[in-house]
Amino acid sequence: MSRYHQATHEKVIVVNPETDKKEIKFRKKEKLVLPNSKTPGGMTKKMARGGRAENPISRSTGKGGKVKPGSKAANRRKSYCARSLGQLKRSSAKTRNDPNSRIRQARRRWKC
Repeated sequence: MSRYHQATHEKVIVVNPETDKKEIKFRKKEKLVLPNSKTPGGMTKKMARGGRAENPISRSTGKGGKVKPGSKAANRRKSYCARSLGQLKRSSAKTRNDPNSRIRQARRRWKC
């Protein structure tokens, strides 16, 4: 488990005052919170800038970098782009034409 991972629910034992019986209830907990952050979930742009200042080599703090043509990373991207193009062609017209469909967003992230 990640050191920042937290369960989404916690178990609480409560005594019912009317029946004097113990009951087990679950209540929601806070979601994933990154260090130096008040926002749950992913990194904001400000957080990414701060992370880059602390550790400029880290891969998790910014956008994907450039890859050398012919490298393993470039071949991996090329392979993904070819596969995802096939998925895009087989999808509905609504998905194909929507710039914010999931497949288009993924292709944008991969720089296809």
